[in-house]
Amino acid sequence: MSSLDWIILFGTLILIVGYGVYKTYGPKDMEKYLKGGNDMNWWTIGLSIMATQASAITFLSTPGQAYSDGMRFIQFYFGLPVAMIILSVFFLPIYYKLKVYTAYEFLESRFDLKTRTLAASLFLIQRGLAAGITIYAPSIILSTLLNWNLNFTIVFIGLMVIVYTVSGGTKAVSITQKQQMAVMMGGMVLAGILVIQMLPVKFSEALHVAGKMDRLNITNFEFDLSDRYNFWSGMTGALFLFMSYFGTDQSQVQRYLSGSSLKQSRMGLMMNGFLKVPMQFVILFIGVMVFVFYQFYQPPLFFNQVQVDKLRQSEYNSSYSDLEDAYKEGFETKNQQLFEMLDAIKEEEPERVAQLKATINAKEKDQEAIRQQVKDLILVNDPAGETNDTDYVFMRFVMDYLPKGVVGLLFAVIFSAAMSSTASELNALGSTSTVDVYKRSLNKGRSSNHYMLSSKWLTAIWGGFAILFAAYATLFENLIQAVNLLGSLFYGAILGIFLVGFLMKWVKGHATFIAAIIAEGIILLIHWFNGSELFGIPIDIGFLWYNAIGCLLVMSLAAGIQLIVRK
Repeated sequence: MSSLDWIILFGTLILIVGYGVYKTYGPKDMEKYLKGGNDMNWWTIGLSIMATQASAITFLSTPGQAYSDGMRFIQFYFGLPVAMIILSVFFLPIYYKLKVYTAYEFLESRFDLKTRTLAASLFLIQRGLAAGITIYAPSIILSTLLNWNLNFTIVFIGLMVIVYTVSGGTKAVSITQKQQMAVMMGGMVLAGILVIQMLPVKFSEALHVAGKMDRLNITNFEFDLSDRYNFWSGMTGALFLFMSYFGTDQSQVQRYLSGSSLKQSRMGLMMNGFLKVPMQFVILFIGVMVFVFYQFYQPPLFFNQVQVDKLRQSEYNSSYSDLEDAYKEGFETKNQQLFEMLDAIKEEEPERVAQLKATINAKEKDQEAIRQQVKDLILVNDPAGETNDTDYVFMRFVMDYLPKGVVGLLFAVIFSAAMSSTASELNALGSTSTVDVYKRSLNKGRSSNHYMLSSKWLTAIWGGFAILFAAYATLFENLIQAVNLLGSLFYGAILGIFLVGFLMKWVKGHATFIAAIIAEGIILLIHWFNGSELFGIPIDIGFLWYNAIGCLLVMSLAAGIQLIVRK
């Protein structure tokens, strides 16, 4: 990167962290530290909720997801507005009525201490691991692109977040997230405008190319349990995931519990519900435009330059060069056919368009086969080599083609997103550890100042754990899918506990506690055998369905156990 890019990158990050510390510096009690003084307005809450969910993984992985798989990932968010309405009607009034610090306090008043502790523990396990992934995921990409040491990048991101999160608590997180959201969306919109301007064809022609090459596949109404992203999984599995994430995950609950009133918190949630889908649409569409750009300008054969350099320096250099030549030849042929297809569209020759489309898609498959051979070479050269390069697509395009200054801004986008989501997670982990475990079960009856200080210490400890976990983590699958998978393993059981509490007044704590443990065990068992057989039954389920299955298992098992206990 140029000197201007480095100045913009570090200047942006230092200003955000410094502003957060400055605005929230000074003595606080537990109420102000954990709930921000309850003076947040609706748009601050809405931006904070959006920034918490919009991690660096969103901006690194989502464009790459669209590049390789098209727009269908947008269906994952179709259930979000419905989830926000349900939470605003049922969850928020109860939280405000009880004046809770964490969502799990409700469970003790409704059930008992062990059920509250179980739900809090499931959250701490899931979110503690997720915090590590939230740091690790961007770090492995950024360290590769910037040629930094991976562990240095992990520690750099982690320490920046710990500084202002420990210093200012909930209010510092919410205040800094406003600036971070401005940087994130401003940078992404600018990148989208630039990539469209750089296309050698008209915007309408770019849409034709994207459509004919199956990248504008926004909706799929075919019901298929094994399909991760279709309309039905978005409106059911993802709906349960969002209800659990926004309604029971303390990293989100803490954002809207800081509102000045129930009305402000509701408006903040609804703002997220109606802006998140367009936001994800924009990010996915940018990925599609990058795909179209690379149909006219030859893309790298493999987007992770580090792995390419390893091949270049190995005995497989000549094999890689041969594959590169074949890829280039295929690209030139396909590029010529694309222009012919655009001419046929102008001349309104549907039969010729259909013929050229089939030829182009066949050529695209041939090029993917060449890319697969490269991945095989990478694994032969280094069995631990990373062969999934979709997470590198967008930032590789940024570094290769965007002007000076914009590159630094886009890196600031990624760092800001990593900081915003990690800060919310650490803030929630510190709050839950303090309120639901330390204050409730380990050290009762101390002063408000004592619990405020313990929350700071626990936030810092969780930050250290996240850094350590990130330093020893290994990447699996696409980053955004990795985070959603981790949440889906636990969120269903947690949501089931809350829905039993809200909707099934006759079910008691003991039955709910046993049901949640059994349901969580079943979900982990299903995931372990997913893609194979369990007790002779073939299992092939998209992970979003874990949320609905886990939730419904808790509710049905709790009802059954309660009936048995009564008899």
